[in-house]
Amino acid sequence: MAGFEPPVYPYERLAGVKAVAEALPGGLVDLSIGTPCDPPADEVVAALSTSGAERGYPASIGSDRFRAAASGWLARRFGVSVGESQVAACVGTKEFVGTLPQWLRLRTPERDTILYPAVSYPTYEMGAILAGCRAVPVAVDERFRPDLSSVSAADAGRALALWVNSPGNPAGQLDDLAAAAAWGRDRGVPVFSDECYVEFTWDGPGRTILATGADGVVAVHSLSKRSNLAGARVGFYAGDAELVRYLSEVRKHVGMMVPGPVQAATVLALDDDDHVAVQRDRYQARLVRFQEVLAKIGVEAPLPGGGFYLWAPVPGGDAWALTDRLARTGGCLVSPGDLYGAGAGHIRVALVQPTERLDLVAERLSAA
Repeated sequence: MAGFEPPVYPYERLAGVKAVAEALPGGLVDLSIGTPCDPPADEVVAALSTSGAERGYPASIGSDRFRAAASGWLARRFGVSVGESQVAACVGTKEFVGTLPQWLRLRTPERDTILYPAVSYPTYEMGAILAGCRAVPVAVDERFRPDLSSVSAADAGRALALWVNSPGNPAGQLDDLAAAAAWGRDRGVPVFSDECYVEFTWDGPGRTILATGADGVVAVHSLSKRSNLAGARVGFYAGDAELVRYLSEVRKHVGMMVPGPVQAATVLALDDDDHVAVQRDRYQARLVRFQEVLAKIGVEAPLPGGGFYLWAPVPGGDAWALTDRLARTGGCLVSPGDLYGAGAGHIRVALVQPTERLDLVAERLSAA
């Protein structure tokens, strides 16, 4: 009997069209992956080499200063009070998403199901698969918000966790986090809220599930997007005291530790809102600019409620054909929607390149 064979990593499916775009004069404009291109704050970078924290093993849960900074940021930005004992570090939030199901399965072996939005970041599903769990997508409504009424009683009864993601990747929707928290509490299902794009909320203020209280919920936050620290691999999770305690103890045993210098830099990044405001303005301008670029080729992309992605319905519905066209004529790489579950018929455009590179795509498309 054959063992598990990992599927092709989603973005590797773009290799052919990527090569086409790379061949154009001026090279590839990569709008497929949400990897930041803008610089982190100077003082944050400086802290990586001046903290003196590289000598010893760092605390797996995060240093006292790290957890205080995270708790302070939550209070300052969202008006929520979460004690430092209810906060712990993670080695980038993708790692947390991908490993969570196996830790929850050990905690509650009689349950075996991870619920996640049907149109979403693929690691929610893959984390469940790697843990030997059932990965059950939750239907989404016309605004790409999870429709929790569609979850069967049987699936809810087997659920280890429900994932929500707001602002959402790829669709940029803003979920009803209070409704998700209530749904989970009513059924004894922990709700994990991936809020890594919350600083880039365009429709009203940023929201966190912790505004409903910490009982039965955990919010997951990343420094990758807000502070351009994707390469540093750092984030944190906060919420339900028992869940945070359990997860931090398990993760300690397998050595999941954010490096000490990165923790020191994170403290500075979380304490500073100014660099985030600068980044917010950049992304907002790029979203508007590329919305205009797509409109000129007949693709109407609504601005998202949050995040830095355009999620555009494709005229005629063939997302791979439009991806190929944009690569051949515009020299840019975007992501077909079926990389994100039930997202066929859309493309996702990550506005992570400087405006001058977006202008280059516009010039190429006009010339074509």
